[in-house]
Amino acid sequence: MKINNFLRGMFIVLIISLFGCGKTENVNVQNGNDVDNTSKTFTVGFDAEYPPYGYLDADGSYKGFDLDLADEVAKRQGWELIKKPIDWDSKDMELNSGSIDCIWNGFTITGREDKYTWSVPYVDNSVVFVVRDDSKIYDKADLAGKEVITQAGSSAYAALNDEDNYENIQLRDSFSNLTLCQDFNTAFMYLESGMVDCVVVDIGVAKYQINNRKNLFRQLQTELSKEQYAIGFKKGNTELKDIVEKTVLQMYNDGTFMKIANKYADYSIPQMICLGE
Repeated sequence: MKINNFLRGMFIVLIISLFGCGKTENVNVQNGNDVDNTSKTFTVGFDAEYPPYGYLDADGSYKGFDLDLADEVAKRQGWELIKKPIDWDSKDMELNSGSIDCIWNGFTITGREDKYTWSVPYVDNSVVFVVRDDSKIYDKADLAGKEVITQAGSSAYAALNDEDNYENIQLRDSFSNLTLCQDFNTAFMYLESGMVDCVVVDIGVAKYQINNRKNLFRQLQTELSKEQYAIGFKKGNTELKDIVEKTVLQMYNDGTFMKIANKYADYSIPQMICLGE
């Protein structure tokens, strides 16, 4: 009996070992604070229709400035990068459930300062107005009585509903209607078709759309607001934030960060970088 029990015990240990070997942990452990440096995956949540920061390319792969940065961080840490497109309006649920490790996709700090654990800001952003090239709208005052669209849950929507900014509230209330959509590609389709008169959008996305559809859209000179982008982690997840942030700063100091930014020079990304200031 002693021999049989010994063999039975060894068999159980062997089974547990075999099944345990197949487990892959996320970088961000569920308690929101510990980082397992032996982990292999780093899951970044992003809006797949938010060029040039993150988008589905014609070749079927996900690309963009922020995804390129995340890819370099993962390589330097020995992690496998998982690019997870998310519904932007559901980003908090994705982050708090642990299905993503961070939100990295033109993510605005302004107005969200206390909701996430943030990296240092790396891009200065402006929220701007885009109209059709043949439009008679030349200033935001001309938007009175017009159909305006923006993305649900976006910083543009937040700025238009900032109760502490009387001028923005007045502007919003002057619109004939403010339509919300799930992504900015849809917003620009509406603008192109004439269903709306203006898209309120981040400047990098505006320049991407204007540059890729020559003589179709133009940007107004006036801006709605200024803000900064950073990487958002689950509140309290300082260990993972520190690792990613330190790696990003190393990339900036050795020139890799600006090399990646220069790939997106047509969209003013290099001029918007605020690291090193």
